[in-house]
Amino acid sequence: MSSRPRVLVTGADGQVGRALLSKFADSAEVIGCNRQTLDLSSPDQIRSKIRETKPGVIINAGAYTAVDRAETERETAMAINGQAPGVLAEEAKRAGALLIHYSTDYVFDGSKNDPWVEDDFTNPLSVYGASKLAGEEAIRAVGGRYLIFRTSWVYAPDGKNFVLTMLRLGRERDSLNVVDDQIGAPTTAAELARATHEIATGILTGNYGAESDWPGTYHMTCGGSVSWCGFARAIFERAPQLLGGKTPTVNPIKTREYPTPAKRPLNSVLSNENLARRFGVRLAGWQSALDEVLITISGRQKP
Repeated sequence: MSSRPRVLVTGADGQVGRALLSKFADSAEVIGCNRQTLDLSSPDQIRSKIRETKPGVIINAGAYTAVDRAETERETAMAINGQAPGVLAEEAKRAGALLIHYSTDYVFDGSKNDPWVEDDFTNPLSVYGASKLAGEEAIRAVGGRYLIFRTSWVYAPDGKNFVLTMLRLGRERDSLNVVDDQIGAPTTAAELARATHEIATGILTGNYGAESDWPGTYHMTCGGSVSWCGFARAIFERAPQLLGGKTPTVNPIKTREYPTPAKRPLNSVLSNENLARRFGVRLAGWQSALDEVLITISGRQKP
């Protein structure tokens, strides 16, 4: 019998899911579940999959992430983001497994001037944010061996994300208008996976003490902060070779000039101090994490 832990990852085809599969591959027996093999809107499928595979660690990287579409698909968003985490928590507690779940900065309304801390008052502005908050609350109601990591502005070298969109638009246009009054911490899937792996491994080896010492909700983002406009400019400045020789101009605009169905928080910056104090883990600064992603994207381009 293998001594390696069995880790079940939901959302295995997503940005974070793929990064987790890669990170845990050498140290664990990893079972990746995508939408075809595990429908998170079905409690029966969740229970069946966990009882069948008997994982020691469950990492829920699956989510309904269509923020604007959630405004008209509330039931689906709530089923996947709000109810499924509670079912996962029940099954994890039943099996004595560790549950790791990712939540979002969108549980806050963005009205605070300073970085948000874990026990700040939650007040989501959107259905998506409300559904993610419901998922958190469902997990906390069950209890057990769980970690909720709130993160923000996630991206990777693949998938659908702001960085890849900006690179495409930067090649197509001479000028772009980008929101400059929403502030957050761009966070790479690779950094999330690295930190998650370090913490999960530490828990399994007893480095973080008794079960009563570490369960809870923590913020986990790359260091620093920037606006979407500043982020776009950083992408273009750092990767001119990916823009086909173009140098697009990035014009700052206000949120009100770019209306969307779902409201976004203006201040999405999360304080990571509790994570650092409890686990001794910090993610890279957003600039160096961006550099790593751009290097990966450059390496994939055909000469």
